[in-house]
Amino acid sequence: MAKLAMLMVLCVMPALSMAARLPKVDGNTMVVEGRTYCDPCLAGFETSASYFIPGATVKLECKDRKTMKVMHTEETTTDNGGSYKFFVHEDHKDQMCDVKLVKSPDTNCPRISPGREQSRVILNHNNGIASQNRYANNMGFEKEAPDAFCAELLKQYQDLNEDI
Repeated sequence: MAKLAMLMVLCVMPALSMAARLPKVDGNTMVVEGRTYCDPCLAGFETSASYFIPGATVKLECKDRKTMKVMHTEETTTDNGGSYKFFVHEDHKDQMCDVKLVKSPDTNCPRISPGREQSRVILNHNNGIASQNRYANNMGFEKEAPDAFCAELLKQYQDLNEDI
């Protein structure tokens, strides 16, 4: 009996300690999720050569729609798979909220890709979205110059468009 109790304690305690470290998510908490990638071909979009960037800094910023004054801001970094999450506990009603790229830790892919530097997210509950999850479009960094194999890769994309 004592062994069973000890086994239960050894199994339950690690799970409880993990649960205590997770952010508190209730019915009103929205979760903003997305990923950052590197565009090694300067294509302006994700290709088969793109890869996700761990450790990139991203920022969530909400502005008042009329005055454009920043009302909320927070930063996080991406995990090993290039993914990030923001846990938003308050409703941002009529505010415009964007996730923005801040910095890439990848010295081979340091530049923020124009047109892929931010993603708008809706952070209010009265909008017809049933889920509490909000998905931001993937945002991209790019290299200073395209990799040598990119001309051939981008030609494949061009060939696909000519078949349409």
